[in-house]
Amino acid sequence: MINKKKYKEAIDYAYKLHLNQKRKGTNIPYFFHLVSVSTLVIENNGTTEEVIAGLLHDAVEDQGGLKTLKYIKSKFGNKVAKIVEECSDSYQTPKPPWIERKKLYTKKI
Repeated sequence: MINKKKYKEAIDYAYKLHLNQKRKGTNIPYFFHLVSVSTLVIENNGTTEEVIAGLLHDAVEDQGGLKTLKYIKSKFGNKVAKIVEECSDSYQTPKPPWIERKKLYTKKI
């Protein structure tokens, strides 16, 4: 059973972080991608931590780097932070070129 209170806190945080971000090449708010990912995790019997990590999976690389990761760890716990960190391909601002990031990320996983 998903902890609805924690999930709501994560939704609010993800919304705040990604408020002005759009999907590449569209006018679609990025937030909807995050909700879609978390919904897939819910539909596949994910834990509360996994569902929250689905919401926050792009927070570190898109919205604040290691400072954001530190906040996620303090607010949502070690497991969520670990999953989010493993989903992140960069902590730098500005990000390195896409192909460079993805090559390094695939080596990491």
